[in-house]
Amino acid sequence: MHPLITLEEHYVSDDVLKLRSADGTDPYRRFPPKVTQQLLDLDRQRLQDMDAGAVSLQVISHGPGSFSPSLCRASNDRLAAATRMHPTRLAGWAMLPMSDPEVAADELARCVKDLGFPGALIDNHLEGRFYDDPSFWPVFARAEQLDVPLYIHPTFAPPTLAKHYQGNFADSASWFMSCASWGWHSETALHVLRLFAAGVFDRYPKLKLIIGHMGEMLPFQLDRIVKQTQGGWGEAGKHQRGLRDVWNQNIWVTTSGMFSLAPLACLLRVSPLEKILYSVDYPFSSNETGKTFIEEVARSGLVTDEQLEMICYKNTEHLLGIKALK
Repeated sequence: MHPLITLEEHYVSDDVLKLRSADGTDPYRRFPPKVTQQLLDLDRQRLQDMDAGAVSLQVISHGPGSFSPSLCRASNDRLAAATRMHPTRLAGWAMLPMSDPEVAADELARCVKDLGFPGALIDNHLEGRFYDDPSFWPVFARAEQLDVPLYIHPTFAPPTLAKHYQGNFADSASWFMSCASWGWHSETALHVLRLFAAGVFDRYPKLKLIIGHMGEMLPFQLDRIVKQTQGGWGEAGKHQRGLRDVWNQNIWVTTSGMFSLAPLACLLRVSPLEKILYSVDYPFSSNETGKTFIEEVARSGLVTDEQLEMICYKNTEHLLGIKALK
């Protein structure tokens, strides 16, 4: 089996968990206690779980939430210490205080230059505010300057968005529709389109963005959306580069949390192969499930063995400048 690099893999710092438990905003209370234990661990348990799923290297990110610059800095330092303990097995995404974009840009630079992180993972929105707002663009400018990617990851809906998912059904159904069943993915897809419409990719033509979950629904809709941007989006469609070019040149997509062949087949039809990256979404998905999926892909005939090798680790090595343990 090919080495596997995964890059939508999560942890939570003790300080953040205590803070969220104290103010009643702990989103992990809905998950089994084992998940919280896995999120907190950056050592033996995590490595054992990686070995169980044949994962050579994990790129780890902190769980979602808007936190102070000092708390982000402390969490990044904690993650960096773990990567120094296991340099061949763990790497880290920076956690950024997006409520203060200038400070967030500086923290990104510190994490890349001083801690050796290959980029940052940022929440899909800040309490309902998307990053097409120019006040957030210093982070995009710094990422382009540093030549590192930003991973845009779903986050929990604030009250203003959560109402959209409430109705004549159980609260549990509402919650899941607002996150992993639908909202996380549709809202991240919307965010990418908002960034395009706002001209972010013209302003920062070398910006590198990663999105997960087989493209957050966009691959299925991409051809239709591209045609509409060419005539029906008004000034928002009259950019220097079209949406198709942006998708092919600026967007990388991981397989995180999606373990079936149909969405992969769709993604392969609309994305350059070198832009497709394997991931798991640990611990919300298991590394063993990911391994089984890769074995299924190998048997399916969707890709050649050389192409599968690119998805498993080579594309990520090239993008992030890291190396899989072989």
